[in-house]
Amino acid sequence: MVRAFLFGEPGKPGESLEGESGNEATRGRDPRPDVRPGVAPGVRPDLKGFLPQEISEFLASLGEPSYRGTQVFSWIHQKGVASFDEMTNLPLALRRKLDEVARLANLEVLARKSGTQGTVKYLLGLGDGNSVEAVRMKYTYGTSACVSTQVGCKMACRFCASGAAGFVRNLTPGEIVDEVLKMNLDLSRESSASREPQTRPRIGWVVLMGTGEPLDNYDASVKALRVLNAEEGLNVSYRRMTVSTCGLVPGIRRLAEEGIPVTLSISLHAPTDDLRDEIMPINRRYPIPEVTDAASFYATRTGRRVTFEYALMRDVNDDVSHARRLAGLLSGMLAHVNLIPLNPVKERGYARPPRERVMRFLAVLKEARIPVTIRRELGLDIDAACGQLRRRYCR
Repeated sequence: MVRAFLFGEPGKPGESLEGESGNEATRGRDPRPDVRPGVAPGVRPDLKGFLPQEISEFLASLGEPSYRGTQVFSWIHQKGVASFDEMTNLPLALRRKLDEVARLANLEVLARKSGTQGTVKYLLGLGDGNSVEAVRMKYTYGTSACVSTQVGCKMACRFCASGAAGFVRNLTPGEIVDEVLKMNLDLSRESSASREPQTRPRIGWVVLMGTGEPLDNYDASVKALRVLNAEEGLNVSYRRMTVSTCGLVPGIRRLAEEGIPVTLSISLHAPTDDLRDEIMPINRRYPIPEVTDAASFYATRTGRRVTFEYALMRDVNDDVSHARRLAGLLSGMLAHVNLIPLNPVKERGYARPPRERVMRFLAVLKEARIPVTIRRELGLDIDAACGQLRRRYCR
């Protein structure tokens, strides 16, 4: 069957936070879904979401020596193969056996859109016919991958595209990892003609800021980060990873105890509960005082500065009075504010403020000695900027 993939059109509405379809994590409880080997009876485990030791243990259960695990992990993460058959230093019998008892998540690049300044947006097809978007961004210090953690989003933020078509499901650890691997392979191929393999650029930073709420898919998100950190693979430092959340307090506190020093980025976008209730429904469950208290806990536990994202919306949250309230809220915290002039989303109806209002907001925070920057705009020309990624459907 021939499928047409629409790169710019959301699908049918699904469930959202406002429909009370959120899982227990978004209601304040702390479920721990099974993302270990053998996720469900009768389902072949996805080795792309396994750590090296887990692959070795899995192969040992098949009667293979433990060093085979390192070989398999290297093929997946360093060489970017999509099938066991490509692992040519494994015995043929083992490759055939792995085909029978295991699998590898293999997202399909349905569309690829290049923007200015080295930004590339990908539409990645999942095995069940759904798809997600991911973005590769080029900076002076290296290349970053912005990946999705869910198909759609439950959080229903008024200004964001990610939840516009509702929520479908969580991504698995292997699917999240494969978003990065697909972009890394594409980056390597771009430079293959001009560089030796050991000097080719690779993904060196990972941000969970695509579609979905990472802390609503906690176990899969953290597992994916651990796999991407493994030195036998991409070996991305935890300090080069960012987890973005709209403020799921139990998840923030749990992440603080995880022992992985990733950067925590909190989407705040308002300095008062009344305003945040209006534009971010999650605030009715976890109001600002609880969010900032959890942020302080995270900073104390990890020693890492917390970033607060603040999307400036014209005549909504961009007044000098808002800036002063924000400064008072964050005063004394180990925190940094990232100002984002709103990236437009057609069906949302919010607009970005003029530059003079942005600069005035910035000046108030600086005067209050709050560390603050204006986010560099990447991907706006291809709808790949902050708040513009969404779930897509195959038709």
